Amino acid sequence: MTIEHTSIPDVVVLHPRVFEDARGYFFESFNEKEFASLLYPVHFVQDNESKSCHGVVRGLHYQKGESVQGKLVRVIKGEVLDIAVDIRVGSPTFGKWVGVRLSEQNASQLFIPRGFAHGFCVLSDEAVFQYKCDRPYNPSSEGAIAWDDPDLAIEWGVPAGDVLLSEKDKHHRMLKDIPAGELFEYGKDLY
Repeated sequence: MTIEHTSIPDVVVLHPRVFEDARGYFFESFNEKEFASLLYPVHFVQDNESKSCHGVVRGLHYQKGESVQGKLVRVIKGEVLDIAVDIRVGSPTFGKWVGVRLSEQNASQLFIPRGFAHGFCVLSDEAVFQYKCDRPYNPSSEGAIAWDDPDLAIEWGVPAGDVLLSEKDKHHRMLKDIPAGELFEYGKDLY
């Protein structure tokens, strides 16, 4: 596995070694010991999967307080633009975002550490998206930022008129309207 650093140093792209032949392919999608030696000693406790059609935007979600999550995400089928937004108050990259194309072809994964909001947009006809979380989902700790926050100015890869959202994702606040106490403190160890 190799690591590619993004413009936000804590968010990294992981590229597995893919072995291909006439039968198909094989790769190791996760190895806890290798992951810890390269990045963080993270113990993932929950795997999630979603299937979505073209133009679906899911996000920008995060878990507040003690339920804060780190995520390792990848695409099994199709292609998405995956987004991580720094919501660590006091961070030099606070309110900045990074976007990475993940697809079944590139087999890349994105590690989004604790202290970030996360979302993705489906660029292909459909996509199967899989992610590991290092803490269980807690519905009472949900937090979210509006996908179209003008201060973030995220380029989702599809026209705004083609974006499909859940009812819940249509009504999130702008980052500037979220009290600092609901976000994360930069420099505080979240692991």
